[in-house]
Amino acid sequence: MTDLAPLSALSSALADVVARTAPSLVAVHSHRSRASGFVWKPGLIITADEALADEGEVEITLADGNAVAATIVGRDHTTDIALLRANTDIAPVKLAATVPALGALSIVVATDRGAPSAGLGVVSAAGQSWRSLRGGDIDARIELDVRLRPGQEGGLALNAAGEAFGMAVLGPRRVLVIPTATIERVAAQLETRGRIARGYLGLGLQPVRLDDGIGAMVMNVDKAGPSAAAGIRQGDVIVAVNDQKLSSVRALSRTLGPASVGSVVDVAVRRGGEPVSFKVTIGERPEA
Repeated sequence: MTDLAPLSALSSALADVVARTAPSLVAVHSHRSRASGFVWKPGLIITADEALADEGEVEITLADGNAVAATIVGRDHTTDIALLRANTDIAPVKLAATVPALGALSIVVATDRGAPSAGLGVVSAAGQSWRSLRGGDIDARIELDVRLRPGQEGGLALNAAGEAFGMAVLGPRRVLVIPTATIERVAAQLETRGRIARGYLGLGLQPVRLDDGIGAMVMNVDKAGPSAAAGIRQGDVIVAVNDQKLSSVRALSRTLGPASVGSVVDVAVRRGGEPVSFKVTIGERPEA
């Protein structure tokens, strides 16, 4: 007869991990949208931005079934992190800085229709930092081979030791984890400023094909923006930034992350076919 003791011990250990973590999870309701969330600091809850409605009131359901109103402190579309504030005394989750190894077991603890839920899978990809399609800097690429329903987005990804290493979200084709390093960095800025600073050139650009590559034609210029102050005009064609040839308008936009604000860049343009260079101090994108 097969000895089931090891499997039984593993099952009990996993159940214990879920039981310890579930009380810090909440269900997030916003204008017909459902998501999961977890307590980051006393009274502050992190959830998946993509699963949070753009309008309407927000309400969270606690582990004991009580519902309380929540307000949005800030949200960052590029990293899929939103920060909420609610009157609750739930203990925060301790986030671990470790990145799990490829093939390691992972448990996603979330909520489903207001009740705690759990899913078991493995880490199917573990790699270096990357940039999201919306231009957000993610500190590590972690993918999970686990099933995740939309209402479970914003749940916690745990390792076999019960340590939370990130927030589980739905990627285009797989379940992704926003690692704790990204959560701590972005949430701290949302808590203090309510938003994430983004670089701003003050230009409306249109890609154009040139004989020797790709350019970005300036279609409009914010008269109060940094590019106008540097002397860039409508009709100029940007061909390089800091001596790097332009590959696309999207690639240029992705360089305008939080760290770019205040930096000075050399922008090479063609004006009437003649080369001209400008030094532009990147500003901070104004709120929409």
